[in-house]
Amino acid sequence: MSDFVSKLGSTLLTVVIAVGGSAAIWVGANLVLNQIKRSWARFSLMIHAGGGFAIGVLISGNQLTKYSSPSGNAFVNFGYWVWLPLVLAFGAAVTGLLVARTEAATPRIAIGAGGFGVLGLVVGVLLRSKAYPEIEIVSLLLSVVVLAGIGAGISVLRKRPPLGGALLGAALGWVIGAFGFPDLTGSSGWAIVACVVPAVLIGARLGMTMIPDQAGQSAADQRGRAIVFLAPALLFIFAALVVPTIRTIYLSFYDADSEDWVGFRNYTTVFKDEKSLDLSGWDNIFTSRLFFIAVFLLIVFAILGAKGRTQTGRTVELGSSSMFPLLGGGMLLAFAVFTALRGTIMNNLWWVVVVTFFSTGLGLAIAVLADGARLERTAKSLIFMPMALSLVGASVIWRFMYVARDSSKEQTGVLNGLWVGLGRLSTDESPAPTVVVALLTFVAVAVFGRFVVSRNFVGAGVTAIAGPVLIWAAYAIWNGLSGEALRVVIGLLITLAWIGLLALMARALVVRNYGGAAAPGVVAVLLGWFLWRYWAITGGGVGGQRINSGGRLIPGPINFIQESPFNNFWLMVVLIWIQTGFAMVILSAAIKAVPSELIEAAKVDGATTQQVFWRVTLPQIATTIGVVVTTLIVLVMKVFDVVKVMTNGTLGTEVLANNMYREAFSNTNRGLGAALAVLIFVSVLPIMFMNIRRMQREA
Repeated sequence: MSDFVSKLGSTLLTVVIAVGGSAAIWVGANLVLNQIKRSWARFSLMIHAGGGFAIGVLISGNQLTKYSSPSGNAFVNFGYWVWLPLVLAFGAAVTGLLVARTEAATPRIAIGAGGFGVLGLVVGVLLRSKAYPEIEIVSLLLSVVVLAGIGAGISVLRKRPPLGGALLGAALGWVIGAFGFPDLTGSSGWAIVACVVPAVLIGARLGMTMIPDQAGQSAADQRGRAIVFLAPALLFIFAALVVPTIRTIYLSFYDADSEDWVGFRNYTTVFKDEKSLDLSGWDNIFTSRLFFIAVFLLIVFAILGAKGRTQTGRTVELGSSSMFPLLGGGMLLAFAVFTALRGTIMNNLWWVVVVTFFSTGLGLAIAVLADGARLERTAKSLIFMPMALSLVGASVIWRFMYVARDSSKEQTGVLNGLWVGLGRLSTDESPAPTVVVALLTFVAVAVFGRFVVSRNFVGAGVTAIAGPVLIWAAYAIWNGLSGEALRVVIGLLITLAWIGLLALMARALVVRNYGGAAAPGVVAVLLGWFLWRYWAITGGGVGGQRINSGGRLIPGPINFIQESPFNNFWLMVVLIWIQTGFAMVILSAAIKAVPSELIEAAKVDGATTQQVFWRVTLPQIATTIGVVVTTLIVLVMKVFDVVKVMTNGTLGTEVLANNMYREAFSNTNRGLGAALAVLIFVSVLPIMFMNIRRMQREA
């Protein structure tokens, strides 16, 4: 209990110090800015003193000077954090005050360069021997020239004289070239030079700042206020994002121990390794069933597109009958490619295509169907609920749903439990009732079709509802209300759904709406095959059962996670399940923001509900769809949690982020891990650039 109280007290103390310190810095910065219009000299003194103190804290905190490490001496311990920052703050304050009170440009520059040069000399003399840099003239000059050029370019873009930016860039380049590249085993003389030169350059740049007039002081006050508000966020981004990114890029050119320069070897290793990119099975693309089905759908698209071109002048049009075969064929073709071409990189691309397509498509469909419907908020809340889960938690849930146990044991996974139970029902050993039910079903379908052809939709509806009920009643009388009746109930419910799909397809065909008949027709074909197998008219049932070596039927669960390459798709389902809610919420908000005047005008012109959606609503929310798509692509390119929890990258499910984690932390190959991280960054960068450009154009 005492440990808990002490930890709680230390935590609260840390919070109080952090919050209080942040508030004190913010208030102090505003008080300093208040001096701009009152006394420029006082403002210059304060701002230079603060900068010198901050640099002193940075140097002492990193124990770079001879007297900055703890010891038994009380004065030295006090100076560990305080005395050097105070010395630098005092020297910088005096220099800033003299610069602010000197009107002539040349003396002002001389005072700034000289004062800061003395402070650089102090730091150089006090440096510890372990911080003495070696002399590497080439790298030093290269970094100075490059950063000076960058600084000058930034000044030109800001419409200011390039010399000031060049001096600051040269100072930063000198520090990097003197202390960043060479080994820290040099001499004290070179250490003094390495500290004095950048200090002189910075002092000269500060001395170039002219004493502003009243308008200049007002402008400086406004810029200062903006910096005070933006600096914490920018500092956090710089420390947590920019610096790690630069260091990661730097480490990617070194070996596993970050000691020897290897150039682009880590990057070539990624693309040469068959585990990362294996194109040897490219010929399997053209022999897979997915490819043949995709080609068939694309041929259907070509036929419908050619017909649509003669009518509307466009091969592909939103909501046209040619669009859906194109989307289906394209997706199946992508599956054929990604199942044949293997490796980490191809898996990542597969994730991007499938998750982005299905999450956006399902989110859009739900947003449209739920718009204005009863219980809209409840339905959307339920669909959005998975977003509240972490990816790790969602992965654990779906791992339990995918569990496949040995055939001799009861299935505990939800999906395999349903699958095996369905297979057990569909392979019942009582064939006579099955045949009777099948015959009665086809009679009901024939009657239903006759009503549809004669456009007697009332009779068709009565047949669709009463037919399955009468068939089930006849079977219940035949067989009694035994366990077999459950099989018939399930079968009749599925049959009812199938008849409903046929009704939708027939209704569309009667009015020659071939595009509207396509979707229910495809689903009806698939469901019809399912019913044919379920009623065991031919074959061995739907599935969930298999015949063992002894000729007996035993459970045949599906190994969702173990069977490559389609186990990748079952992992993608987890992310689709989560991100569909995100897409639905964003797109639903965009749909509600579509001006009602446009929709009413379209309806007045005679547009149907479908035409209003495809021709009016969808073009209006195209920008929002683009934002959702790019956001999902960025998310999916970095996918890690799902793969880590469910397979840890085994069984052909490896992705770039998990591979990077394994190489960097498990195999301690920091160079290769950094290269993989850079590849993820580079792959995401174009998408981020497109998003930023889009927002700028809209602004």
